[in-house]
Parts: sequence; C-alpha cells; structure tokens
Amino acid sequence: MAYKQLKLWFDGELATLLASKITSLGYCIDETSFIDQVESRIGPLELKDRVEVIADALYDILDEEFQSGIGVLVKILGPENPNQTGMFSEYYWVMPIAKYVEKYGLDHWELSMNAIFEITKRNTGEYCIRPFIVKYPDETIEKMIRWSLDSNFHVRRLASEGGRPRLPWARKLDLFIRDPSPLLPILENLKSDDVKYVQKSVANCIHDILKDRPDIGKSLVESWIPVRSPNTSWIVKHSLRSLVKKNDQWAHKVIRDLR
Repeated sequence: MAYKQLKLWFDGELATLLASKITSLGYCIDETSFIDQVESRIGPLELKDRVEVIADALYDILDEEFQSGIGVLVKILGPENPNQTGMFSEYYWVMPIAKYVEKYGLDHWELSMNAIFEITKRNTGEYCIRPFIVKYPDETIEKMIRWSLDSNFHVRRLASEGGRPRLPWARKLDLFIRDPSPLLPILENLKSDDVKYVQKSVANCIHDILKDRPDIGKSLVESWIPVRSPNTSWIVKHSLRSLVKKNDQWAHKVIRDLR
C-alpha cells in the first residue's frame, strides 16, 4: 500500500477489489452496479463516510440479506494478520466489512460476534463491537471475557480495546463511564500479557477508567503492584502517563512502589 491519505483508498478501485474477491469464490453479483454506486457517492466524503458508503453498497449488492451476506464476506477475509501492525495498510479493505456488521448485524448477535472475531484477526473489531455492547451488554461482555483468554493476540486486544469507555473516533460507552466494573475481569486476564499491542490497549483502557471513575481505576492499579511482572508494571506505568504529567502524587507513589 503506497503512501497516500487513508481516505483515498476507499474508492471505486477498492469496490473493484471487493467485487473481485466475492466473484472469485463463485458468487454472482452485479459488479458494475456495485462499483458505480460507490463511485457516484464517495465524492467529497471523509474516511468514515466513505467506509459507510462501501458498506451500504455491499448490503445492496448482497440482496439486503445479512445472514447470507456476512457468510460471503467472512469467506473473503483471507489469511490472518500475523503482525501487530498492518491493519490500516495491508488489511485496510476489511474496514467496510466491519462497518457492514456494525450497521446491519445488530439483530443477529451470534452471527455478528463470529464475524467480528474473524474481522479483528485482520483489521479490528474495536469500533463495530460497540453497538453490540450497548444493546447486549451482558452477552457481549461475557463473550469478550472469553476472548481475553484467546490464543490470538488480536482477539485478546479486542477484548480490552472494544470496551474502552472513551475509545478515540468511536461512540463513548456511557455504561462503562458510569461503572467500568464489568471490564475488570477482562483487564485481570490481560494484566501480564506478553504482547505489547495488547499491553498498550490494557493501559489505555485503565487510562480511560481513571478519568471518570478514579476510585475503581486506582483500586485496580493498586491491586496489581504486588504482581511484580515486567509486563504488568509497563501497563500500569503507561496507564498513569497523564497523571504523571500532572504531577499527581498518587501516581508517582505507585511508580515508586513498582520498583
């Protein structure tokens, strides 16, 4: 993927790529109509709107039938991403599929969870899972707790990133801003994760919690001090970065206690 503004990759050329992936599996679609629909609508749109245009076009071209359409789209995902990078370079084209699930799969929880599980191994499911957390909080959190123990680090990372109360460029999760307690089992499972990609997500989730519910965030952090794991210590220090910049004495004491 040569360098150019990310939004510009979501155009008629990407529609052509997606159509090719679908037809290569033997599915018959109106490729010309699909590509024309995308090209006629993206115009001056920014990234998120371009992604949504392509998701809408996928919905139309797959006969507005989520149950069968998502089966097709999961099949074109291809090999999993083995790296901690690349989701917005090699796998950028998966973003409209994630939006498709977010927008059209809300009444199909099990199918959507299975799709998000596969999507996040290539790109990320951190945005598309959030409406499901709002509509099905108990079921989705239970699923995310299981994901936090998965062997795939992308899936483990989604377990914490998807539940962040204040994830950038995403809708806030007011239920976790008020009470992040349901997230704590996920964070506990990940507190010593050995993958930096996951560690950063866990730290960022705690960072969010400390903004709104410092009582819960501080209690969690203090409970991790005795763990004495380099991975846990890194997560804690990174989660406290804003407080350290503010010269917060509690944060400084925690960092001293970690040594």
